[in-house]
Amino acid sequence: MNRRFLVPAAVLPALSSFPLTITGASVALPDLTGDLGVSPTGAQWVVTGYNLCFAAFLAFGGSLADRLGRRRLYVAGVAAFLVGSVLCALARDVGVLVAARLLAGTGAAVATATGQSLLAATFDGAARTRVFGALGTVLGAGLAFGPTISGFLVDAVGWRAVFGVPAVLAALSLLLCPALPAGPGAGRGEVDWLGGVLFTLGLGAVIWVFVEAPALGPAHPAVLAVGAVAVGGAVGFVRVERRRSAPVFDLALLRDRAFLGYSLVAAALMGLLVPLLVYLPSYLIDVVGLEPARAGLWMLVLTVPSVLLPGPGAAVARRSPRLLATGAVLVASVGVVSLVATGPAGPPWLSLLLVGTGVGLTTGVVDGLAVSSAPADRAGTAAGLFNTARLATETVALATAGSVLTALSGGHLVGDGFTEALRVVVLGLGCCGVVAAVGANALLRRGN
Repeated sequence: MNRRFLVPAAVLPALSSFPLTITGASVALPDLTGDLGVSPTGAQWVVTGYNLCFAAFLAFGGSLADRLGRRRLYVAGVAAFLVGSVLCALARDVGVLVAARLLAGTGAAVATATGQSLLAATFDGAARTRVFGALGTVLGAGLAFGPTISGFLVDAVGWRAVFGVPAVLAALSLLLCPALPAGPGAGRGEVDWLGGVLFTLGLGAVIWVFVEAPALGPAHPAVLAVGAVAVGGAVGFVRVERRRSAPVFDLALLRDRAFLGYSLVAAALMGLLVPLLVYLPSYLIDVVGLEPARAGLWMLVLTVPSVLLPGPGAAVARRSPRLLATGAVLVASVGVVSLVATGPAGPPWLSLLLVGTGVGLTTGVVDGLAVSSAPADRAGTAAGLFNTARLATETVALATAGSVLTALSGGHLVGDGFTEALRVVVLGLGCCGVVAAVGANALLRRGN
């Protein structure tokens, strides 16, 4: 009973701070860029750098957790996130801020993969479903109230405060970590260090190209060189993983259609949601003319369903997981496409509500369905792989959206140029969401 109380108490607060960091940075971005004199590309790295490291280290973090022990990796991840968040709050130039965001993203990745595997190893059956439902509520709360809390913090204290609240939550989790089950790993000799480095290098190079190519030009020597690194990293990773007895990516999981289907659903929903979470507050502040606090209140229409709907989503999942998964992606995609009506008066309320509903119904629920499809001793690897698919897609979508917005608006995210660029982005995102829903439906139908 004590363990079943202490494990969620130690894991959930820290995991709630990770989405809060994403949404907080998006609301703080206008004030932050003005205070530090950040360029449009630098502003992209403040947001994208965190997501990049989050995505790059998730699978590797899960793999390490299964081999080196979940508790020690969880403590290391939360501690790294805490240090990174504190450095963000103290940063005096954009270089330090971006470096701190990279550290925080790395820590968040390791803590997320190991935290989910701790929950999966502690609970089973109906109890596991309930605890992952609670995880969904906690994650939803971070997404839902992050923009509002951050908006009030920016107005009352300044942009640095938005990095202080997640640091406090991480510190509280660290205080409870000694009560977590130690859980010895499977052995140090089986860690796929080379595979983890190649994957991280390849993904980082891909994101760099997406962010920097619009400003430098696709034929710039640096873009071509980093593009070659991305291709080389991908080819090397595949070759290395084929020869590993314990690879970063479990090939058996990749052959599981149900696991792939749920991963595609989660990836598509985050690819639809996160670009809106990051760039819509800037639009409301710089184009619509709202104060940060009021912009945060507007974002509640998009985010509150993530708090209210995981419970109903879990109930639907018990009857028809495929209906929940594919239906949620379609609803969110329709909402994103309908945002083409966005203008200086503000985004359509119904559009934001549709996107939020699609995401809210699956928050945490799809995580549980995907992780539960893996054997218990591979729960960390499954959680890492699942979240890598979600975060990698989210990061690519975020980098692409930022680059398109910057290019179409002439490098100035203000006025009519920002409006027209935003309309192009939401139309493209929505169409990709529909394609993902069709693909996920086919995978889940065959998988079941």
